[in-house]
Amino acid sequence: MKVITKIKMALLLCTVAISTPVFANAPISEPPVATKTNNPPTAEAKAKAEVLIKRLEEIKTMDKSNLNRVEKRALRKEVKEIKTTLKASGQGVYLSVGAIIIIVLLLIILL
Repeated sequence: MKVITKIKMALLLCTVAISTPVFANAPISEPPVATKTNNPPTAEAKAKAEVLIKRLEEIKTMDKSNLNRVEKRALRKEVKEIKTTLKASGQGVYLSVGAIIIIVLLLIILL
C-alpha cells in the first residue's frame, strides 16, 4: 500500500514540475508591491518589520489551549494585520518554487 502512495506522490510531483514552466510565462497583471517603488527600505522600516516578525514568532510559540474564543479571534486578527503590513512593506519571507519542490522531495524521501 505504501508503494502505491509513493508512486502517486511521484506522479503528482512530476505533474507539478512539468506544468510549472507553463505558468512561468503567464502575463502578470500587476507587479509585486516591492517593485512598485524603487526606494530601498529605510532603517526605520526594517526595524518595524523585525518587530512585527518577532511578534509573529511570539504568537506562534504561545500556548493557545487556555485562551477563550474571543482571545483566539483577536490573535488571528492581529496575525492577519501583521502579515498584510509585512506584505505592503515588502519585508516578508517568500519561498521560491524551487525551494518548495525541494521541500516536497525531502518529505517524500523521508516519509
